[in-house]
Amino acid sequence: ELQEAVEEILPLLKKENVKVYYLSKTSATEGVESFLDKVDAASDEPTPLSWRSHITFETPAMYIYTSGTTGLPKAAVINHERIMLACGLFDAGNVTSEDIVYTALPLYHSSALLVGVHGCIMKGATMVLRARFSASQFWDDCRKYNVTVIQYIGEVLRYLCSVPQRDNDQDHKVRLAIGNGIRADVWRKFIQRFGNINILEFYASTEGNISFVNYTGKIGAVGRVNCLQKKILRYELIKYDVEKDEPVRDENGYCIRVPKGEPGLLICKITRYAPFSGYAGAKRQTEKKQLRDVFQKGDLYFNSGDLLVTDKDNFIYFHDRTGDTFRWKGENVSTMEVAEVLGLIDCVQEVIVYGVSVPGYEGMACIRLKENCGFNAESAYRHVNTHLPNYARPRFIRIKSAVELTATFKYRKVQLVEEGFNPAVVRDRLYFLDDKEKLYVQMTQDIYNLVKNHDLKL
Repeated sequence: ELQEAVEEILPLLKKENVKVYYLSKTSATEGVESFLDKVDAASDEPTPLSWRSHITFETPAMYIYTSGTTGLPKAAVINHERIMLACGLFDAGNVTSEDIVYTALPLYHSSALLVGVHGCIMKGATMVLRARFSASQFWDDCRKYNVTVIQYIGEVLRYLCSVPQRDNDQDHKVRLAIGNGIRADVWRKFIQRFGNINILEFYASTEGNISFVNYTGKIGAVGRVNCLQKKILRYELIKYDVEKDEPVRDENGYCIRVPKGEPGLLICKITRYAPFSGYAGAKRQTEKKQLRDVFQKGDLYFNSGDLLVTDKDNFIYFHDRTGDTFRWKGENVSTMEVAEVLGLIDCVQEVIVYGVSVPGYEGMACIRLKENCGFNAESAYRHVNTHLPNYARPRFIRIKSAVELTATFKYRKVQLVEEGFNPAVVRDRLYFLDDKEKLYVQMTQDIYNLVKNHDLKL
């Protein structure tokens, strides 16, 4: 299915001495070899140690591209040690050789490849691969193959909850779901509908040097801070200036730790035990992910780009991406929190919340996909007015029949932000929060001009 794309860039790949194989027994492209026929002809004997005597834990094993939710993907360098560590998630979930693991995620994603495929190899477990995710056939597959462990990322579990209910929703053998990116409201719906499935939520990034695992099952949390981990992996949550898009520093030029309950930028000291390999052929992007002189002169930390928060019991929660959180009326607005509230409206199927540029100050907009339901402007106003503080209420709502996702089931926001809330640019229906009328009114060019010229108060 990728033959046309490969052939298009093949001259460039040859120039860079990149060898390409098709995962097939034959190849119809000159300059590209087949791979499966070579696998069949390969010896069953163990590979001689001398062939890999130069390989260490630090040796690069592969490149994995980041998902590119806020820009172009970058090739993260993955070494052998990182693969071994990723397999540890199967230990946390007590996965054994008796388990059957199901994934419909793309194998170029770190969850499917590092955790799933390599985890199954390490444990001797069976893996069931599906070429494309299908919410309607997901549980049929699980029943057919006696699946005991499933993998998820991003919006996958929410899609499963969106499928019409069936009488056999709990007729399966799945005991464990491993992944990341599930919202608390979806977590509750999922286990209520599909049964007592243990959800092993974790926090990690393809290129990052810090991860957390929620081994207790605390709904909404991505892990729990413990003294041993913090002694080995020197991570901190620090104050972050959303408007300037940089950490806050004190009078001495050093970063400031946040107290419990306050969101902060997750950083982790780059050490032998927490290395950061960076991006292949991208020195500038690699440098951007590093923070220097954080708490003392000369120290070096990895900048996760994520805002997290810890509670009084040391559970840690994902709060938002730094590029998604924005300022409105002097307050930080978490797009994730707003999306959770909007997701509770009956007619809402999908929600994307993001900041848009309003001349002179920050505004915000929300994308929603409805499912066989009309948009009730008055009801929506009452809902956001009841459940959100004034500064967090979406000023603009855009109704879309479909939303664009990355290949790893994350919302793509770049184009939405660029298009903003101008009805001359956006063809979808747009609504404006009108506090005077106490409802969302349809956006017109006149309203847009009033907002743009500061003649209409937001």
